[in-house]
Amino acid sequence: MAGSTTTGASVLSPEDVRNIVTVPLQKASVILNSGVKIIDSHGPVRIPTYTGHTSPVWHGENELITETEPTFGEVLLLDPRIKSVKSLHRFSNELARQSIVETVTAIQDRMVADTAGKLDDTFIAGNGAVVGGFRTQPLGILSMTGVQSMAAVGVPSIDTLHDAEGLALGAEVDPTKLAWIMHSRDFVKIRKLKDTGGRYLVQPDVTEAGAYRLLGHPVIVTNRVPANTGTGNNESAIVLFDPSKITVVRDLNPTVTLLRETFGDYDQQALRVVARYDQAPVNPEAIVVMRGVKIA
Repeated sequence: MAGSTTTGASVLSPEDVRNIVTVPLQKASVILNSGVKIIDSHGPVRIPTYTGHTSPVWHGENELITETEPTFGEVLLLDPRIKSVKSLHRFSNELARQSIVETVTAIQDRMVADTAGKLDDTFIAGNGAVVGGFRTQPLGILSMTGVQSMAAVGVPSIDTLHDAEGLALGAEVDPTKLAWIMHSRDFVKIRKLKDTGGRYLVQPDVTEAGAYRLLGHPVIVTNRVPANTGTGNNESAIVLFDPSKITVVRDLNPTVTLLRETFGDYDQQALRVVARYDQAPVNPEAIVVMRGVKIA
């Protein structure tokens, strides 16, 4: 709805929303920028999944063809009970008048960083926040069912990493699409691993500044991966996955609203951001989770 003197609010245009919220979030959030499939939708999305294999049979000329019956399932995303991420930032009119460009830019940057962080926390380790038997938040990668798991990994070695890759290959995941997600402390530990020739196993990606590859797969380093789980609160997890096998549904109407009069009693304005997302795997076997990772 267009802003007016009676509402005291100005809703930014869709173009502004894209420039201020949608694009920065995709750049700032490691999950949204990892290659996951993003679908824009106003409401619930049902994604059909193929859950079984048929068994074709060799037949001769004029021979009755054996019927096969494939099995299907579905993944429901953006259920009406899924909540939104919301943030509100107030600032004084004095501050706005004195340096409006710098003020709005600083607030915008903080909103983007905080919202992206909250999304990554949830996309990686969220438990779905089940209420009354229904999810109210996206389910994180570490909480997804049907994924392949390696328990009590301990201090990771190169053989451990090869084992994780072996599980992915055993599920016929395309190795060219695999990527790692790990906490910075685990990345530093693994980065020190060397082969028998004294060469580091983690190599910089010559095609991208600040990027690294491990066993040929890109490495996503984020401290949003919990590092205080397990015995003694010193265990973390490392994920090897095909991002294209995870679907994120983004509500088509994330909004940034400038509130001019809502806090008029305090002579303040405010920026409000609302975003709504959901996430689910379409092929959980394309995700390998190494649990119980330690650095020593």
